[in-house]
Amino acid sequence: MSKNRVVVITGASSGIGEASARLLAQNGFQVFGGVRNPQRANAIPGVRYGTVDVTDDASVANFVEWVLSEAGKIDILINNAGVSLVGPVENTSPSEALAVFDTNVFGPLRMIRAALPSMRAARSGLIINISSVLGFLPAPFMGIYASSKHALEGLSESLDHEIREFNVRVVLLEPTFTNTKLDVNAAQTAAPLGAYATQADATIKAVQAQIKTAPSALAVAEKILAAINGPYRMRQPAGGQATRSAGYAGSCRQAQSTAACERHSASANEAPPEFRLNFQTSSISTASLGFPRGRRRHLSLEPRPQLSARPPARPSHLRPNLQRTGSACIADAR
Repeated sequence: MSKNRVVVITGASSGIGEASARLLAQNGFQVFGGVRNPQRANAIPGVRYGTVDVTDDASVANFVEWVLSEAGKIDILINNAGVSLVGPVENTSPSEALAVFDTNVFGPLRMIRAALPSMRAARSGLIINISSVLGFLPAPFMGIYASSKHALEGLSESLDHEIREFNVRVVLLEPTFTNTKLDVNAAQTAAPLGAYATQADATIKAVQAQIKTAPSALAVAEKILAAINGPYRMRQPAGGQATRSAGYAGSCRQAQSTAACERHSASANEAPPEFRLNFQTSSISTASLGFPRGRRRHLSLEPRPQLSARPPARPSHLRPNLQRTGSACIADAR
């Protein structure tokens, strides 16, 4: 079955993109890799490279048209191309933030707009957007990158509701820190760190230490292959022991039907969802990140204890009002 399936993956010249292109080709998929410069990409048997700049409308359109002319269809689109940025939010210029969003959010949007019509016409397709654990659990000094991944997650959730009737679905793959050039060589804001220097330097060093022992890109590629071949699930943490737990809101976002949303509506008056990360390490000391004494001593990577007392119910006028809209479940906070 995989032999006739066509995969398009952006950012295929290195890291997760290259590992995924190689693994998918080895498993019989027809792989088209999008890269800025095909001459600089490592040759991989079964992978055909084409030029694409995901920040350019015309480049994206030409690339997708080339794939369709060669293969006749696109079964799976993997939006992997991405950039990172490290530094205090205060020090980040609008132009630096725009550059991150142009690749991490508008890049996938351009690719989706170009590829989706053929998927809808075929009434079959899968879009895999490479997000990050920072897409639901932000980290200090990575505010713009985390914001871009939050935006990608919101876009993906809305899109999945819109296109599922055409038998096209969206998957969010959420890797932990991965030992790739993107994480190791992340760009830093141009402005001097100033008052943030001590905390920022300590945080960056702690993250770089984590990256050195982080899973390889192949671990994420294997998760992508499993997402393609396995049962559908929108959110798929990858590259470690990352898991996500949520209460009412998280359950409703992940629900696959209105009925599933309604089953969780009874929890609408409970506390907001809490998230956790279970990495292979147990905790990161806030002292090692440069935070002053007196704050929480550890950023826990283990499940948080349950609240001992049920929080007071919200007033009725603040409880979400669940409405049916096709197959979507919309919580309207009045």
